[in-house]
Amino acid sequence: MENKTNIQLTAPEMAGLWTQYINDTQAVCTMSYFLETVEDEEVRPIIEWTLDTAKENVSIMKELFQKDDFPIPIGFTEQDVNIKAPKLFTDTFFLAYLRQMSMFAMTASSGALGLVTRPDIVDLHKRVYQKGVELQDKTRDLMLKQGTYVRPPSISTPERVDFVNKQHFLAGFFGEKRSITSVEISHLFLSIQTNTIGKALITGFAQISQKDEVKQFLLRGKELSQKYVNIFSDFLIKEDLSVPASWDSAVLDTTSYIFSDKLIMYTVSAMIAAGIGNYGMAMAASPRRDLGLKYLSLIPEVSLYAEDGANIMIKHGWMEEPPKADDRD
Repeated sequence: MENKTNIQLTAPEMAGLWTQYINDTQAVCTMSYFLETVEDEEVRPIIEWTLDTAKENVSIMKELFQKDDFPIPIGFTEQDVNIKAPKLFTDTFFLAYLRQMSMFAMTASSGALGLVTRPDIVDLHKRVYQKGVELQDKTRDLMLKQGTYVRPPSISTPERVDFVNKQHFLAGFFGEKRSITSVEISHLFLSIQTNTIGKALITGFAQISQKDEVKQFLLRGKELSQKYVNIFSDFLIKEDLSVPASWDSAVLDTTSYIFSDKLIMYTVSAMIAAGIGNYGMAMAASPRRDLGLKYLSLIPEVSLYAEDGANIMIKHGWMEEPPKADDRD
């Protein structure tokens, strides 16, 4: 029987493997530091489990790279983190951050599973997805137990099945506006939640960044995050719906070196990319014109911010190049 794991990797398989390796080496650095500073004995086992999972993923992927004579990416190493540094975030924020990362992992791995075919690569992405679900369960359950989980808004149960029969359903700028749908509420809530966590993370990173150029980039991101929180919150508040709480108080006053600027810029860039993807999905799922166009108007602004971040990384030699097609010219 033919060994299907000896088939040459396709471009999507290379992309998924390469990206996952970079992400997991970043996670090893981040979780190693979190584990040294965590105080809550209920949070500690979740961080330990996440760190072990990331290390196991890295080991599995190194074997896959070696089997295919594929150059192992550098990613991030112990040189990118000072695990003995003082605490930067509260333990509750650790949980919220891990929960957010589990969502990114599930989104990325489910997308990859639609494109990969080689059995060993399929198994890798299945593993990442399943571990993402497990991490989501662990963080959600503990946050519910500790009373720190913020539930999305509730709305009344419909009395009957109904169909849209007026163009008014799409209106949003002139005349009477309809109430926002449960789907639109979901995307607004997620966008606020992502930006509040991102703002806290960027605030902490700005305190410990070494280069002024990086610090200024992060402070600009902090302002953008707050701007987007205000925009999305306004839609919910006008409907008398609750909004996620701020994580500003989760950032402690540490200014010591903890993470390299390279790791900081990569982490923020990855979150920006995920945010752009979220806005694209939200725009497609928001028929009310004012909502859809609001998401559309934000994407170019975020994309320009992402480009400025990429330029900083390229300037300082921090951006590893993904596998690319042969230059036939």
